[in-house]
Amino acid sequence: MDLTFVFPCLNESRTIALCIDAVRKSLDADSSLKYEIVVADNGSTDDSRQIAKDRGARVVPVPTRGYGAALRGGIEAAEGKYVMFADADGTYFYENSLELYKTTSKADADMGIASRMKGVIEPGAMPTLHRILGTPVLTGLINLLFKGKLSDCNSGFRCLKKTAYQTWDIRASGMEFASELLIKALKKKASTVEILSGLRPPPVERTPHLRTWRDGMRHLLFILSERPRMFELGGLLLIILASVLQGIAGTTGLVNVGGLNIFGVHSQVLLLLAALVGTQIYMLSAAMFLQKSEQPRTITRKLIEMDEGSLFFLLVALLSSISLVIGWLVLQWTRSNFAGLDYANTLIVWLHFLAVPSMVAFGMLGVHILRKGKL
Repeated sequence: MDLTFVFPCLNESRTIALCIDAVRKSLDADSSLKYEIVVADNGSTDDSRQIAKDRGARVVPVPTRGYGAALRGGIEAAEGKYVMFADADGTYFYENSLELYKTTSKADADMGIASRMKGVIEPGAMPTLHRILGTPVLTGLINLLFKGKLSDCNSGFRCLKKTAYQTWDIRASGMEFASELLIKALKKKASTVEILSGLRPPPVERTPHLRTWRDGMRHLLFILSERPRMFELGGLLLIILASVLQGIAGTTGLVNVGGLNIFGVHSQVLLLLAALVGTQIYMLSAAMFLQKSEQPRTITRKLIEMDEGSLFFLLVALLSSISLVIGWLVLQWTRSNFAGLDYANTLIVWLHFLAVPSMVAFGMLGVHILRKGKL
């Protein structure tokens, strides 16, 4: 079998026949092409399955719900060397099926993408927000972080070499499947090609499965989750820079530079905030490394692998130091008959250099708990 065309399907009885017929018409133009059409049914309660069978498609039940789950089930069941898929809502240019297959197979590419953004998007086919913000931003982010040259990361019309796909370890069950497929392929240095295609409005009224903000956030979260070292480096740099400047502020006090007063209490508060944000970003990366095969930098690896006894004594030392500072402050307040105190600058410095390591230590406590849960 040269090609398997997979349609993910959930209650598409009003459009599935149209889609199957359009794909078959395109592929039949090459009489030598051996292909099959598979409908990966995701629990339809209408006549979708029977209509698909009547049109000569093979129906594969996929009990796990979700766009990605349906496609994964259909691809796993495919018998073709190449697997092509598109939504069954009647919106894609299914007449481009043969062109997409030939372009992909001729180039011996691992993935072929039918780009909507370079093709014709008919009026009403794509919401303006998706067209000018969602897809371009996510595509640009994937290209930037994973060195891609894509024009449409959200195209649901693609052709894959099945042997390559099987090495990518695709796991997503939702709409983020589209991003995971591209990112895993790019990380594996897979070859990709594009053809010009497009998008048309659905031929019938239907409730879309896509939920703009939820699914857009899922795509974004997955994209970012594949770059833990970016968060690690950004967090460390922010912590170090803010801490160095805080140390200078604590030493010099308020200074005038070029007519600007810096290193006063307001500057110190902002530096403390920057360090805390950096710490949160850094701890996020440490948690992400638990889920990824990517290796952290030496300092992060040593913290993640820290002996539990060392972690215990570190937490005790930090909590004791914080208690001492609080005790000292209460003592000074008592000596002044509970009047106002003027220790803001000094207190911010102490707070900075106690809060940051404390947040790291408690963050690592959480990381160690997660590690134990994975064993």
